[in-house]
Amino acid sequence: MQGIGLSVRLARREAGLKQSDLADLAGVSERTVRAIETGTGNPTLAAVVSVANVLGLHVAAA
Repeated sequence: MQGIGLSVRLARREAGLKQSDLADLAGVSERTVRAIETGTGNPTLAAVVSVANVLGLHVAAA
């Protein structure tokens, strides 16, 4: 999860978005974005995919 979180954080910063902006665009809470980026908590797969989609990232199972 931390690898995904790092990718999300870097892509968000590169896009010039704040966590709150990303949360609004993805339809999730800012707390969920923070949990994804830090690899903490237990965000749903749907939330992770939604955030990734906003940033143009792809989520794949390994």
